[in-house]
Amino acid sequence: MKYDARVCKFNMDTGCVELLLRDGRMISIDCTGVEDALDMTMSQKSELDYLIYNDPLAYAELILNEDPKEYLRKAAGSHGLED
Repeated sequence: MKYDARVCKFNMDTGCVELLLRDGRMISIDCTGVEDALDMTMSQKSELDYLIYNDPLAYAELILNEDPKEYLRKAAGSHGLED
């Protein structure tokens, strides 16, 4: 999927990460919907929140192209807070 990395941001009004595709279409990722779909611990939620606010492009790539459950398992596991 080709997108314009310069036009990816978190919209606080809608609670969505918005990503502009090169063909002019916009993808809007409902962050609350993602959180509801994933059974997350507090540290995993914090990890996603960090991406949403500090690197929305990495968040969009994670949700669209990767396995968020695996990412969260690895990221939160490094803190030693789960199990």
